[in-house]
Formats: sequence, structure tokens, C-alpha cells
Amino acid sequence: MFSLVPKDNTFFAMFAAMSDNLIDGARTLVDLFANYHDVETQIEQIHRIEREGDELTHAILTKLNQTFITPLDREDIHELASKLDDVLDFINASVARIQMYRIKTPPPAAGQLAAIILMQCQELQKAVSLMQKNGNILAHCVEINRLENEADQVSQQAIATLFDHEKDPINLIKIKELLECLERATDKAEDVANVLETVVLKNT
Repeated sequence: MFSLVPKDNTFFAMFAAMSDNLIDGARTLVDLFANYHDVETQIEQIHRIEREGDELTHAILTKLNQTFITPLDREDIHELASKLDDVLDFINASVARIQMYRIKTPPPAAGQLAAIILMQCQELQKAVSLMQKNGNILAHCVEINRLENEADQVSQQAIATLFDHEKDPINLIKIKELLECLERATDKAEDVANVLETVVLKNT
């Protein structure tokens, strides 16, 4: 009898909305570092996108509690929504560091890390779009993991350079924390890829 109850596939559209919003946040982050003017306006835009991400996450979790039969395991839906939200949280946390520490001149590596975050988010968007189509999600997960490794290298090199050349210990701490926060966003994108891999393995 239960198999005759239709699965609610609106979750896929909700995940697509989350990934679209994540792209908006990542693009704004890239724009911020590419054109470091009117910083407060761009930071406020990321704050707004992050709040919208929280609302989308809440909507999925509410829907999950109201749905009897789901297209994926309930814990996977919960985990995927939470991990997608984490990426945007760390994008938001990064710009909060800029605001809080009044960083006037971010290092070039910040822009490089932002570009990597955007590329990861684009791969996540493609992977999420394939969830209902049985597409090659794993290929996008592999690329997200590769990008995370690249971000590690960029971050490590930038921090080493920072310790070699920065004479102001307070500024060193500020910039190091910014770089680490951006790198953590790439870690969170890799976490999403890991959840997607689990979903694929469970449903093949």
C-alpha cells in the first residue's frame, strides 16, 4: 500500500534553489575581491544572500518533517541541506571578518580562494541538477575534491608568504584568519560532495 503513495519530488527543486542562491553568494564574493570598492554594500548583499539561504534550508527541513515518503533517505536530505548551507555560512563568515577587522587590502590569495569557491559551487549546482536525472554526479564530486586540494595549496602558500613578509602582528592575525575562513568554505563544499557521493552509492 505504501508504495502507491507518490514520493514528493519537490525536494529536488528546493535543492536547486539552494544551489542557485549559493552561486549568487560565491559570485558576489568574487566580485568583492576583484573590485575592492564599496565593500560594505557588497558585504551586505552577501549577508542578505546568507539569510535567504537560511530560509531555504529551513523550508527544506520543514518540508521533510511534513513528508511521509521522500525521494531520498531522510537523513541524506537533512545532511545535504545542512552542508549546502554551511558553504554559504563560511562565505558569510569570511566577509564578516573583513567587516569586523576593517581589512583595507586583502591579499591576492583571497581572490584566488573566492574563485575556487565559485568553481566548486558551479560544480555543486551541476551535480544537484542531475539528482533527479541519474546523471554523472560523481564526476562533479571529483572536481570539487580536486578544487579543495588546490585551495589548500593556495592557502598554505599565502600564509607562508604572510609570515615571511608581514611585519605587523595584528594585521598578520587578521589576514591569516580571513584566508583560513575562505579555505574552510572550500572544505564545506567538499563535505557537500561527500554527501552527494553517499546518495549516489545508496541509489545505484
